[in-house]
Amino acid sequence: MNYDQDLQNYFEADTPETVIAWALQQWGSRLGFCTSFQAEGMVLIDMASKMKADIRVFTIDTGRLHQETYAFMDQVRKHYGIDIQVYFPDLLQVESMVSTQGANLFYDSVASRTTCCNVRKVAPLRRALEGLDAWVVGLRRDQGESRRGIRKVEKDYEHDGLVKISPLADWTRDEVWSYIKTHNVPQHPLYAQGYTSIGCAPCTRAIQPGEDIRAGRWWWEATTHKECGLHYAPETGSYGRQLELLVDKKAS
Repeated sequence: MNYDQDLQNYFEADTPETVIAWALQQWGSRLGFCTSFQAEGMVLIDMASKMKADIRVFTIDTGRLHQETYAFMDQVRKHYGIDIQVYFPDLLQVESMVSTQGANLFYDSVASRTTCCNVRKVAPLRRALEGLDAWVVGLRRDQGESRRGIRKVEKDYEHDGLVKISPLADWTRDEVWSYIKTHNVPQHPLYAQGYTSIGCAPCTRAIQPGEDIRAGRWWWEATTHKECGLHYAPETGSYGRQLELLVDKKAS
């Protein structure tokens, strides 16, 4: 392949399975699957586990997750026979934040909520990515305006230039759930209660009929660009998405 070509175009027509298989061959144990056990992440785990027994899966435990998420995490671990690396926020940072701004500071302002997300999510993610060359996420373009421009394979400048892979970028919500039903993929129990996006318990709610699928996230905020910082940097407003030469070849 001539890597002067745009990698976005090169991978755009590929199926999620093709992209995952290529990534596993390319990076092996230095490839991590980041998940919060929502539908998209479960699809990726299911696809990858059928290709490789010892995929590297990690998650961020903010300390404020739903009890249903903890129970489901154990279910996923047993179902697929995989280890799940769990990363926690720094205790001293949490203590300082809560002592000075309160346990529920996220309700005060977007800035305060971003502070909480940075301590509980963004900082642990940086530790989780140490030693990795690439990571796989379940982002889709139709999840919101801030995600319209994601690419299936791209350089992640927010995280030291790692390769970020979004195999489901061009999938719809219906395609995700069709795969789950067809392949009997375990489902997070909160979906049955009307949740369409699942994060921390105080910051996530079920949505009402007709609401946007992300409406249950930080519903008290007026902004439509609702991101925690894991995939989008609010302070820069940029994904830093410039493609570079990434690898020597793509597996056929």
